[in-house]
Amino acid sequence: MLQVIINGHKHSFADGLSIMQALASIDVDVPHLCHDERLKPYGGCRLCVVEIEGEARPVSSCNTALRDGMNIRTDSVALQNLRKTNLQLMAQHYPDAAVAAEPERPLHRYLQQYGVTAQGANEKDNWRDDSHPYIAVDMSRCIYCYRCVRICEEVQGQFVWQVFQRGEQTHIRPQTGNNLFESECVSCGACVDTCPSGALADKTVQRNGTAECWTETTCVYCATGCQMSVGTRGQKIVQIRPVVNAAVNHGHLCAKGRYAFEFTHAEDRVTTPMIRQNGAWQPASWDEALAFTANRLQEIVQRDGPDAIGVLGSARATNEENFLAQKFARAVLGTNNVDCCARVCHTPTAAAMKRMLGTGAATNCFDDIEQATCIMLVGCNPTENHPIVGARIKQAVLNGARLIVIDPRQTELARYADLHLRVTPGHNIQLFNALACAILQAQLEDAAFIRERATDFDAFREFVLQYTPESVAAECGVPAAMIRDAARLYAGSKPAMCFHGLGVTEHTQGTQGVMALINLALITGNIGKAGSGINPLRGQNNVQGAAHMGCDPGILAGSQNIHDAREKFEAAWQCALPTQHGLNLLDMMDAAHAGKLKALWAIGYDVQDTLADMNRTAGALHKLELVIVQDLFLNETARTVGTVFFPAASVFERDGTFMNSDRRVQRVCRAIEPPGEAWPDWQIICALADTMGKGNLFDYADAEEIWNEVRQLWPQGAGLSYLRLASESLHWPCLAENHPGTPVLHQNSFVIGKQAALQRIAFEPSPEQRNQDFPLLLITGRNIYHFNAGTMTGRTDNTVLSDSDYLEISAADAASLQLQNGNRAKITSRHGEIILPVRISDRMQTGQLFTTFHYAALKVNRVTSPYRDNMVKAPEYKRTAVRVERLK
Repeated sequence: MLQVIINGHKHSFADGLSIMQALASIDVDVPHLCHDERLKPYGGCRLCVVEIEGEARPVSSCNTALRDGMNIRTDSVALQNLRKTNLQLMAQHYPDAAVAAEPERPLHRYLQQYGVTAQGANEKDNWRDDSHPYIAVDMSRCIYCYRCVRICEEVQGQFVWQVFQRGEQTHIRPQTGNNLFESECVSCGACVDTCPSGALADKTVQRNGTAECWTETTCVYCATGCQMSVGTRGQKIVQIRPVVNAAVNHGHLCAKGRYAFEFTHAEDRVTTPMIRQNGAWQPASWDEALAFTANRLQEIVQRDGPDAIGVLGSARATNEENFLAQKFARAVLGTNNVDCCARVCHTPTAAAMKRMLGTGAATNCFDDIEQATCIMLVGCNPTENHPIVGARIKQAVLNGARLIVIDPRQTELARYADLHLRVTPGHNIQLFNALACAILQAQLEDAAFIRERATDFDAFREFVLQYTPESVAAECGVPAAMIRDAARLYAGSKPAMCFHGLGVTEHTQGTQGVMALINLALITGNIGKAGSGINPLRGQNNVQGAAHMGCDPGILAGSQNIHDAREKFEAAWQCALPTQHGLNLLDMMDAAHAGKLKALWAIGYDVQDTLADMNRTAGALHKLELVIVQDLFLNETARTVGTVFFPAASVFERDGTFMNSDRRVQRVCRAIEPPGEAWPDWQIICALADTMGKGNLFDYADAEEIWNEVRQLWPQGAGLSYLRLASESLHWPCLAENHPGTPVLHQNSFVIGKQAALQRIAFEPSPEQRNQDFPLLLITGRNIYHFNAGTMTGRTDNTVLSDSDYLEISAADAASLQLQNGNRAKITSRHGEIILPVRISDRMQTGQLFTTFHYAALKVNRVTSPYRDNMVKAPEYKRTAVRVERLK
């Protein structure tokens, strides 16, 4: 420990701190304007200066290391005068009206504290920019701390803000474009968050006023699980900021998390229960809506049996609410027909990892990104779909990590990659097996790890050596030499970390694709250690939790097999659980189409708009007698086939927990009250259970009481109490209140035993093939500004940032089809047709197309494939054969 004197008092500190960090740890505040703990120390503003005995002049505390024996003074008269002088220089050309209007700004607080008066407008630079929907720019208030430049560079890695010229001519502008909106800005708001003067500001605050209250909670968009502070004024959200010391996001947010919150106050928010009567929605009281629904459900159970009903949990609901959804299905209705949207994205991952390793979740945590020497991204686009993870990966690469990208499209991170393997959609198995073959041929396998932790190696070796890079290169679209280079890089890097996304799972061999990735980790020893592993990037905020809580026909809460855990749950609930094998979501659609499924309860899930092969989905839904929709808005399912509508509370209006992609369980905290008669999902489920005579099983006072029941039934979550979650970032397994959690799985053994069996996975072509009539392959996915069907982001100004779904097409294909940017094109598959505006893109290969699915009116899923994963039935969203025609 370092022994240091500060303002006459002795203190002890650990080594490795700056003086400012040491001062902050004992609550000694020194003013600073250029410093932000998310950034490298800069020492430019000279406000944080301190005196050190023996030093000739004051030093900046932010970039001076603490040393043993220092005698530090922070508050002498000389220091006060020096700080005042520096503030006077800043205020010489600073607008005085801004100080009066926004006294809470850090610069303005210091001016007031030191008695410094702003002298007037900045004549050197009065550039203002109102082009961006969220960010206001007023450079007359810039004090040249360069925090905006540095945070865009060091945290986001976008390099938008640049310093031009020098001396009196210095000014800061976007590097490209005529304004911020036209620049490379991705609207993360980090520059606004760090700006101490208001030169960059949130327009939501300018419109609605500053926040009066702040609530820490978890983001509702992707499964990164970013922690954020929600600022409210009365019952209105006015601003969201990142939690600076958050373990997951390190004080950073994306455009959705920071700005796309105004859907909560959208004018078309449904706040009253409704029942469809004579083809039209009619308002109803809760008692009426619950009684109507209970009677209809009971009629169907009595007439057709409980398995004529399906229940869908929600990735947007909390763990507690999904736990109750599956409990309702099994204990109230008596059916295992319960599922969630994990079915259409990462159920293949969960199935593959559980089968091979024993646990169907990420092996490692996001903190391992900075420890990996090589990162392999497979079928995922983190800078758009998981922007904070993407930014961390980008920073790791800029700081020396090697990068392999396996993706048909040239994603942003592909531009930073050492190797970009542009695999043909549907040919992942060939490529992954060829990588394994190349590793073994080059004798780069980890023989010691294989002997200790893997089985069936000889049979695997014999099988996979058939997939030489040269034999598969033409079909999978990746040159053999590049496959061998990637094999050497991945196998030769220790540790190497793999992330994968829906480009792996949403194929007919999606589950097997994940298994093939696990093979690669096993033969190279890249599992069970920090900075390695197989890590799915889950798509929605609580899709991991929804399935894990039992919204899956084959599992109970804690992802416990229903056959193994049945007795424990029956004892806890004092009722028998159904024994009939349940239907998953796709099975439900088939059963509805066949007239066997009669009712569906869709909680926070727009099935009509988001399932592949939309036309068949619509036909199935129209055959149902009862469709219960529980949501914030009248979504496409409600609009077309809904029978009763339950208005739900938004993420900002409820309490509970979410489970993120790296197995952290994190708190969700209510910031405002639900509007009108909207209720949190858990209260709706409990009320319906009570109406159906099962209220004794659903008698909970609050979300914490539900969570405590989960903990009692799920041994691996027993230590995850609300009290601990309030101050700790914990990964399950967490077996007791004193357990530290488990950031890295499988360190000494797997759940299934000491060893995992390597799998021999043969390539099977998708039934969805190109021909003369359908010569192009269409891939679907998300973009950075929108989330899935746009139910939330489509009601915010993110629609200004991305105003439509577009057909991305290569220049060569566009030329052959006589298409130009902005043209309307008809896209036809064997399954349907849609019309989209054209965007010519250098990200696309010839013969391949891409579009998003964020705008319901464009109905992109009319064309997507009906084919499904051959093990868990996830739809094949990533490969559809189409033709394209220009519309006149």
